[in-house]
Amino acid sequence: MTRDIVIAPSILAANFARLGEEVAAIDAAGADWIHCDVMDGHFVPNISFGADVIKAVRPFTTKTFDVHLMIAPVDAYLEGFAKAGADIITIHAEAGPHLDSSLQAIRALGKKAGVSLCPSTPEGTIEYVLDRLDLVLVMTVNPGFGGQAFLECQIPKIRRIRAMIGDRPIRLQVDGGITCHNAAAVVEAGADTLVAGSALFGGNIAAEYATNIAGLRMATRVGRSPS
Repeated sequence: MTRDIVIAPSILAANFARLGEEVAAIDAAGADWIHCDVMDGHFVPNISFGADVIKAVRPFTTKTFDVHLMIAPVDAYLEGFAKAGADIITIHAEAGPHLDSSLQAIRALGKKAGVSLCPSTPEGTIEYVLDRLDLVLVMTVNPGFGGQAFLECQIPKIRRIRAMIGDRPIRLQVDGGITCHNAAAVVEAGADTLVAGSALFGGNIAAEYATNIAGLRMATRVGRSPS
């Protein structure tokens, strides 16, 4: 089954001085989801924003808020992000000792549950939690800051995770260095949800957002093949 491609701009690359307007602009430009990268300065080497910022910009769009928590420990913060307006909460497999329990907690809050894997983390880590998941996020850079180069070595991992997912209704998301130049390769490998920051918000010129999104979407079509 071929699934529609979802484009999820990461607001980490937006202009924080007018973040609400940026969310509204990227929505109007054709974003499918809004990707929110939350960094704690502990699990990853930068601090971005927290639940209060997500709550503040939530009224600027009705699109899915795809919240990627790069924080550890994570369990104590799940309820706060759920209440702030997250629709999908993705946590890192590496961020806590009891991944299954954390995913159950997300589901109990009425939210979709995702798990993210750093580049060095093998896909076998999620083998026994697949039936808890709505989304798997493969990091194609080391998490912590934007603007990094795409790691080609993650393409085989994407392909293997697609095979693991099989017929399950789980989205396979890729985040890190995604551009028009590599989008076809990640889609061909099995990804159906692409996160991009710099490639879509580059220059923070709202008039260009629609062109950037359309260009990325067009690039993904090269990698589409019916299955």
